Amino acid sequence: MTPKNILKLFLILAITFFFNLPKQTQACEIDFEIVKNEKAVYDTSDVFVAKVNVILTHRSCPEALSKTKFKSEGLKIVGATDWKQINSRKWERKLKIKVTGSDDGKTFINAIRTCDKEGGFGSLKLKSVPLKSIHKE
Repeated sequence: MTPKNILKLFLILAITFFFNLPKQTQACEIDFEIVKNEKAVYDTSDVFVAKVNVILTHRSCPEALSKTKFKSEGLKIVGATDWKQINSRKWERKLKIKVTGSDDGKTFINAIRTCDKEGGFGSLKLKSVPLKSIHKE
């Protein structure tokens, strides 16, 4: 082999190795879906229902689903169902959420799971009428 061919082979192996490195994945996949009263822009005091899906990537999780934390800005959970098992890896829960608003009109709710297997994170972001514009009227 010529030095040029050795260099080509080395580059191919390096690129292959780089693209096959393990990617960091979370132990839980979390997503939100609005199932009632979906809007493009929400007003303060609007209420909607969102479904939270948790898919356990590592079939057995050491943390109970009840340890899932919800943090929000401009939104308040006013009701929730219990976690319901859909299949061996998927769980869901419905949240009744009231829009309380934010100064810039950007509201969100995050679901966070923490465990020794990387945990999980999901977010629902919504637009609402900015509180600043409401106070000016």
